[in-house]
Amino acid sequence: MSEIGRNMRELQEFLKSPKLRGNVGEEVLKDLISQIFPKNSFHLQYQFRSGEKVDAAIKTDAGILPIDSKFPMENFQKMMKAADKTAKELFAKEFIRDVRRHIDAIAKKYILPEEGTMDFCLMYIPSETIFYEVANIPELMDYARKQRVYMVSPTTLYAHLQMILLSFEGKKIETRSREVFALLRALKVDYAKVNDGLSTLGRHITNASSQFINVTSSFDKIGKKLNTTKSLEKEVVKEIEA
Repeated sequence: MSEIGRNMRELQEFLKSPKLRGNVGEEVLKDLISQIFPKNSFHLQYQFRSGEKVDAAIKTDAGILPIDSKFPMENFQKMMKAADKTAKELFAKEFIRDVRRHIDAIAKKYILPEEGTMDFCLMYIPSETIFYEVANIPELMDYARKQRVYMVSPTTLYAHLQMILLSFEGKKIETRSREVFALLRALKVDYAKVNDGLSTLGRHITNASSQFINVTSSFDKIGKKLNTTKSLEKEVVKEIEA
């Protein structure tokens, strides 16, 4: 019961003033984005070439993600305050019509692939209570999806932003992995070059060693022959003296 009371108070405060709703929505949106992303990865009041401004735009590798925080609340407020079923149903229809128009408007204004946006945008509803009510109108949710406009609450927006952040981190890891693999490929090439050099040096050393052995052997043979010559020389001298 305390949770229901809190939600109703939240709803009542949120519905008091359209200007306040807009300011609160934008501030909450700003706080959420600022807590997750660095300043250079998003823009507030991002302006398109048409002059239209979206409340927030997040820069991603897939393009700019526009987020609208305005929401048509007047007929929703009347629906919530209606005393009888007929009036409630009437205002509910008007509210659905308002939201459909808003969906069409933001799809037209903010989904602009030619200006680098993604092919969808987010409609931020700054109240979990109101989001719950809207989410229980299937025809409205289906219509929004067909227009590639996805309605989010503070909680579901946070989940969306976390997913985007994870994609950022994944991109960083991917980039770092490419750098590591490039370094490994370079090391492989260098290893092959050093290995070839060592093989060549080894062959030269082996050849030099063989040559050294051959020269040493020849030198020994020459030494033996010289020794033999000395012996013969001594014998010849003895014979002459005799």
